[in-house]
Amino acid sequence: MSNISTHVLDAALGKPAAGIAVRLEKFAGGGWIEVSTGGQNAERVHDAPGDWIEVAFATTDSEGRCRNLKRDAASGPYRLIFDAGAYFARLGRASIYPEIVVIFTCDGNADYHLPLLLSENSYTTYRGS
Repeated sequence: MSNISTHVLDAALGKPAAGIAVRLEKFAGGGWIEVSTGGQNAERVHDAPGDWIEVAFATTDSEGRCRNLKRDAASGPYRLIFDAGAYFARLGRASIYPEIVVIFTCDGNADYHLPLLLSENSYTTYRGS
């Protein structure tokens, strides 16, 4: 099983971003079915919309980290949702990003550390170690 963690750095200040609410959700349900069209190619049809289910919630610590946000995560699609708007409002800074959503696929074996570097007008993420 995988472990999922994150940390947030305020790129404009060059400091960790403490106090950001982070929600981890897993996609459940939905899926694709293959329908034979009589030829060699099968048509892929989405059979159900599915839904995102919250599996963890945390707030970044003084180092901007959410350590062990989820232990023993099963494989599948996940998303991290960062409440950037409340963070910037608390600091008296305007931002175009009230919320930042990072969707990723977990293989259920490796660990996933997904840092977020943000500023009022940009953000980036990557898979860290």
